[in-house]
Amino acid sequence: MAVKRRRGNNPAENDQKPLRNDAKRAKKSLTANDLIYYIAVITIASVSGLLHRNHVAKMFENDKHFSHLSTLERELSFRTEMGLYYSYYKTMVESPTLQDGVNNIMNDNITEYPLVINTLKRFNLYPEMILAIGYRSYEFINAFFQRETKQCWRVNRGEGLSPVESCEGLGEPSYFYVESVFALHGFMMFVFLLFGVYLSNSIFGGILAAASFFCNHGECTRVQWTPPLRESFAYPFFIIELFLVTHVLRTSRPMWRHGFWIAIASTLFMIPWQFAQFALLTQTMSVFATYMLHFIGSKKLKIIMFGQLFGWLLSWILLFMNEMLLTSFYFSCLITVLIIMWMEPLIVKLRLSILMWTVQGSFLLSGTVGLKILIGKLLKISDDAHIGDILRAKFTDFKNFHTQLYTCSAEFDFMEIETPMRVSKTLLAPGALLAVLGIICLVGYQELLSWKRKKSVKGKDEKQIQEPLVKPDRSKPHAELIFHIFQLFCFTVMAVMIMRLKLFWTPHLCLITSLLAYRPLFGWVGSKERHFALLALYLAGMSYQGYQNITEQLNIVGEFSNIPLEQVVEWITHQTEPNAVFAGAMPTMATVKLCTKRPIVNHPHYEDAGLRKRTMKVYSMYSRKSLEDVKQNLVDLQVNYAIVEGSWCQKRSRIGCSMPEIWDISDEENRHKMPVCLILNENPEPYFKTVYKNNVYTILKVQ
Repeated sequence: MAVKRRRGNNPAENDQKPLRNDAKRAKKSLTANDLIYYIAVITIASVSGLLHRNHVAKMFENDKHFSHLSTLERELSFRTEMGLYYSYYKTMVESPTLQDGVNNIMNDNITEYPLVINTLKRFNLYPEMILAIGYRSYEFINAFFQRETKQCWRVNRGEGLSPVESCEGLGEPSYFYVESVFALHGFMMFVFLLFGVYLSNSIFGGILAAASFFCNHGECTRVQWTPPLRESFAYPFFIIELFLVTHVLRTSRPMWRHGFWIAIASTLFMIPWQFAQFALLTQTMSVFATYMLHFIGSKKLKIIMFGQLFGWLLSWILLFMNEMLLTSFYFSCLITVLIIMWMEPLIVKLRLSILMWTVQGSFLLSGTVGLKILIGKLLKISDDAHIGDILRAKFTDFKNFHTQLYTCSAEFDFMEIETPMRVSKTLLAPGALLAVLGIICLVGYQELLSWKRKKSVKGKDEKQIQEPLVKPDRSKPHAELIFHIFQLFCFTVMAVMIMRLKLFWTPHLCLITSLLAYRPLFGWVGSKERHFALLALYLAGMSYQGYQNITEQLNIVGEFSNIPLEQVVEWITHQTEPNAVFAGAMPTMATVKLCTKRPIVNHPHYEDAGLRKRTMKVYSMYSRKSLEDVKQNLVDLQVNYAIVEGSWCQKRSRIGCSMPEIWDISDEENRHKMPVCLILNENPEPYFKTVYKNNVYTILKVQ
């Protein structure tokens, strides 16, 4: 994408330095001032990216003391889904050849024993495959030049624990993995600052966006605590894709090649993360809303829709015709928008804007939902049925076993009130709100002038005056800003409903805040010098609380240790057969698979209908059923050993969220009996035999 500085006779325009792809100006040679400007932007963005990479790496090290952990301890630190994803990277790294590793994950009978599944398709494991290729290449090249890639030493852990060997350097697989994630997020911040510069036409706007991100870091990302999660690999590519969409909406000469780049970016966003489809769904609807209001013509809409649809198709193919993509609301929305565009000549005849909006909006919503339901029923796919159940549970008294497992987790609960309070203390929320109000006022004023101009035209044909959808190339100024208002609204709704999704909302607030430096919005404050002085004052106010937030994060110092789980892993490794099959809590099963390579029957990736049924059978250990019923459930899954965690019998985030209480919803006839997990801890005979026990875990052998 070309970077251009706009120059003109208008004083307000002279304050702008947009990054634009203008064909006419591209023919002109760069001036010395332009070159200095571009170098300054790239330099500041590079410094910002490097600072962010170092910042997240420092917090990660402070939290876990990762450099001094043994290989086993590092693997134990990757809990829940993280351990599951990392296990496939480990498989590809340790296999004799890369091809063997890929074959192992594409024909896996360890994760859902005895089923053979393609985990590359099910779990979006392209990041692990790419990192495994990178690691093996790195080791091969350094071995060829006989260079050491890691340093190892013995660490005395004290407290009666045995010493461990700890290796540090990119030659250590776990180090290579997390360092790659942190480097990717350094690049994300590089692009993020450029995005802020482009959106605001000002270097100061880019600095505001990046500074807002740093000052609200704990609300913007959690990569520093959970590197292997899918969002850590996907989100940087969403920022790139959003940047490209913004460029298409702003540029006066959109090209079809822009749609191609949108397709590539959206593919890189979708293949690492199943949830990416929902973020892109909101983007599609935001672009379409901008089109409905006549801020862009049909050509720009077609270019963006082409890019998104082609990206969906590439992702669907690369994920081996993944059923969840085919039955997604995103795919149904894209098809519905294409149908509406095909019907455009008929819709234009409605003439009245309010009538067109009603028809288009109604068709979009009904078509998206109806087509999604139709495809799901025709293909008999229900893997994403739990999503509808979760939404239903949030707004009604509906609840079942699966929705409770989600909604009892803080990550899937409604946004806590502390979150908007925290982003208000850093002035992020007030700054973004001021920018949004500025956009509304500016666009409203322009629309009022346009309406008066049309009204003053006498004797002209009404078709010549209105023609809102006839010319495919027609666009209004600041269409990209209207799009970002819609997008921010969607992200706000998502974050309020599911707290985990604030990772979309808060960074977008940071981008919107960059518009405080946009002269067409806030040139009324006075000269450029006065404007920037006010921005510096705002930045200082933000930094006061922001500095405290950053210091608080950096002061989180600890050292990972999970002795009970380490003991369980060591016992399993040395006391059970390599083909012994295990069942237990989803987070623990991911660790068992990663550290012992034993077959498991359930795991934390809960987005599959079959897996949800398996987990419900395993979790009967925490119900009030009879021991005989629990044993039969495990025998049906061919389980040899079950791991029971005593704390799961009592722990709960709130009333109704302990495992026995969750089971009471689906097992009313046993509601008043003692939980099985208590019986299993005390006397599991004759259906089970206790073979190992510590203060947290009990391993039972199925008799």
